[in-house]
Amino acid sequence: MFTRSELEIKTIGELRNLCRRYGIKPIGRGITKADCVTPLLAFGKIAIRQMTEGRGLRKPRLELVEAINEAIEQMGEPTPEQSAVLKATLEGRRMSYPSRYEQEKLYALYRTKGLLEQVSSLLSL
Repeated sequence: MFTRSELEIKTIGELRNLCRRYGIKPIGRGITKADCVTPLLAFGKIAIRQMTEGRGLRKPRLELVEAINEAIEQMGEPTPEQSAVLKATLEGRRMSYPSRYEQEKLYALYRTKGLLEQVSSLLSL
C-alpha cells in the first residue's frame, strides 16, 4: 500500500493523519515516526491474511454462491415483449395505473437479476 521511503519523508503529523484516515492505530502513543510507519506498512498484508484465514470479511460458502446462481437461472430471460417494456421503462415511459405497478415489478426483477449476476461474477474472482 505504502512504501517505507514514501512514509519516511512525511512528518509525524502527516503520518498520524494517515493513520486516522485509514483507521490504523499507531504503536504505543504514536510519538515517533516508527510508531506510525510500522502499522501503515503492515496493514495491507494483515488484512489479506485475515481474509484468507476466514476472519472478518470473507467469501461465502460454495453452497451459498451456488444458490445465488440457481436464483439467477430460475429468474429466466425476458421475453421479447418484456424486453420492449424494459427498454421503454429505461427511456422513462410509464404505463397507466394499475399496470404501472406490474411494470415496476418487472423492472425490479430485471434489476435484481442484473445485480445478482454482478454478485456472482464478483464472487467468482
